[in-house]
Amino acid sequence: MSSRSAWADPAAQDGRPKLHAVPVRRPAVRVSLVATDPFVRAGLISELREKPGLHLVDAQDEAGPDVVVAVSDLGPELREIAEKAPDARLVLVTDQTRPAQLWAAIEHGLLVLVPRAEATTARLLRAIADAHQGRGDLPAEQLGSLLRGLSRLQQEVLAPRDLTLSGLSRRETEVLRLLANGLDTAEIAAAMTYSERTVKNILHGLLSRLGLRNRTHAVAYALREGII
Repeated sequence: MSSRSAWADPAAQDGRPKLHAVPVRRPAVRVSLVATDPFVRAGLISELREKPGLHLVDAQDEAGPDVVVAVSDLGPELREIAEKAPDARLVLVTDQTRPAQLWAAIEHGLLVLVPRAEATTARLLRAIADAHQGRGDLPAEQLGSLLRGLSRLQQEVLAPRDLTLSGLSRRETEVLRLLANGLDTAEIAAAMTYSERTVKNILHGLLSRLGLRNRTHAVAYALREGII
């Protein structure tokens, strides 16, 4: 059984053992709480300490937290949080949401932003669950600002350099797409009106830059990342 255990029930009416399924308990989400105001942090600990499915840890704990909940004004402390828990996902409770600061928070692992006025216990629990499962959640205003910023980044920075938001150039993406369709080097060259040497150079540059082992690995990477 994949996610349940079972044992026999000798009291089954048909004389045969009856199996009862029991859910397997999942590991608790390791959560670190960060706040510049010690009273705010104490309040968070009081609210979340006994909640099922959560295990409160220090940000510098050896195993490290899965999620960091930070009550912050998007100041320099974000860098400190990222240094203490580089692999953790960030839930940020703040009222400061200027575009440059929002970008900085995203660079430091932000997945969920909760306005202070909405930071009830239930909302924080949902935010922690979303962050742990990789689901992003930004208020509509901040999401709109982020999308506008991404559009400017694409138009003003990436497009002039033949790059996309995936980090690949358009021709690299096209080569990977054709590889995934089963074409060999000569067929890709013909389809893109490139020489075979050019196609090989594109693939070599791609593999080297992303640390990929071979063409199959490159195609698997592109599929996994949703690039093709």
